[in-house]
Amino acid sequence: MLERQRFSNKVVIVTGAAQGIGRGVAVQAAAEGAQVVLVDRSEYVTEVLAEIKDAGGDAITVNTDLEVLAGAQTVVAQTLKTYGRIDALINNVGGAIWMKPFQEFSEEEIIKEVGRSLFPTLWCCRAVLPEMIKNQKGTIVNVSSVATCGINRVPYSAAKGGVNALTASLAFEHAQDGIRVNAVATGGTEAPPRKVSRNDNPMTDNEQKWMQEVVEQTIERSLLGRYGSIQEQVNAILFLASDESSYITGTVLPVGGGDQG
Repeated sequence: MLERQRFSNKVVIVTGAAQGIGRGVAVQAAAEGAQVVLVDRSEYVTEVLAEIKDAGGDAITVNTDLEVLAGAQTVVAQTLKTYGRIDALINNVGGAIWMKPFQEFSEEEIIKEVGRSLFPTLWCCRAVLPEMIKNQKGTIVNVSSVATCGINRVPYSAAKGGVNALTASLAFEHAQDGIRVNAVATGGTEAPPRKVSRNDNPMTDNEQKWMQEVVEQTIERSLLGRYGSIQEQVNAILFLASDESSYITGTVLPVGGGDQG
């Protein structure tokens, strides 16, 4: 376990906890003393639960669909039933499904992109607010993206722009309730192959070309000239979720090697 205990006696909900950045956030939060609620619709989240428990941590899983409000409300109900309170919510669900010029997207694909990268964050914020308002305290960290200014991901970029606006507006509206709301705008991040693919269809030659354009743009816009690591994103997210950032709210922190989005 880590020596730092920024989250001792704190209940932290982490969505998208089965893999990638979400998994990294959940494991480190648990190592720093948090009671963690691991939320994902994939059964792979049970592997993260086992990892945390093997290290002596405290966690539960909630398998649900966060693209609907009822799924987010289920998370809140299970958290309160098990731990009795909610101290922090970290919204990690999202990610571009397709990468191609905007005119190549179908109506259905655009709806799916927004459904994946905006609504889980929107619904989870809506679901936790009554409890945080009642307690007059709470911290929310939304995972956004520097791809709000990027190519071949316009619906995803629009969704993450919505996350940024949600962050600023909620922080303004609920500062009086002792609730802080911030976001981390992640840059390109090196990660293991996904256990659950966002798009099961093999990429066409054009799609591979458009994907490569995104990779090249990501590196070119990073002053450090590289992708970041999962740990570099986790560090920023947990800083904003912790009391170390107690005088920061309504802020979108770019973590993209200098790419401001």
